[in-house]
Amino acid sequence: MSQLTNRKALLGKKLGMSQIWDENGFFVPVTLVDVSTNVVTTVKTEESDGYNAVQLGYGQIDPTKVTKPLAGHFAKAGVTPRRHLAEVRTEDVADFKPGQELTAELFGEGVQVDVTGTTKGKGFAGTIKRWGFKSYRRTHGSHKNERRPGSVGACATPSRILKGKRMAGRMGHVTATLQNLTVMTSDVENGILAVKGAIPGPKGSIVLVRTAVKGA
Repeated sequence: MSQLTNRKALLGKKLGMSQIWDENGFFVPVTLVDVSTNVVTTVKTEESDGYNAVQLGYGQIDPTKVTKPLAGHFAKAGVTPRRHLAEVRTEDVADFKPGQELTAELFGEGVQVDVTGTTKGKGFAGTIKRWGFKSYRRTHGSHKNERRPGSVGACATPSRILKGKRMAGRMGHVTATLQNLTVMTSDVENGILAVKGAIPGPKGSIVLVRTAVKGA
């Protein structure tokens, strides 16, 4: 329960992958995440909102492109307008206040984190690419059926295609979370986290780095 109540988080931008040396002399693949310019825009409490949470703002934006309600929201917090906002539940709301800046120091080396992002969109895909179906044989008169899904309908009962049937359709561009990733290095000066392994999304996409809910 303690992992849920005191979770910390940072919004960031995926810069791409790199590699570093570990203490044993092996190459470790890492993903670099820019977590600079994080600020607290709102602190929600049980008394005022019915639950405890912190809203984070990340990324610069031209103030003339911000709507008046949002401009007032940022002005109340005493911060310049931010392009991206995210809300994180936490019980440690007393540790945060509007206008407070958060840096990469929040996650030190060796910390376990969960990273949430939007996966790469693949467009319209067939069943083999989208779901990993096995293809049919390409010989003995298969007549170009090797990548077709085959029969999809039900019989007289219920005489329709059931919801959730794995068929062709849009692939990717969904929210995904990778859990228990390790922060290899935390560059506070440049605002960059090096997270072991891959994380969801293409280069330049926005991700949310949080304390691992199943932290080791």
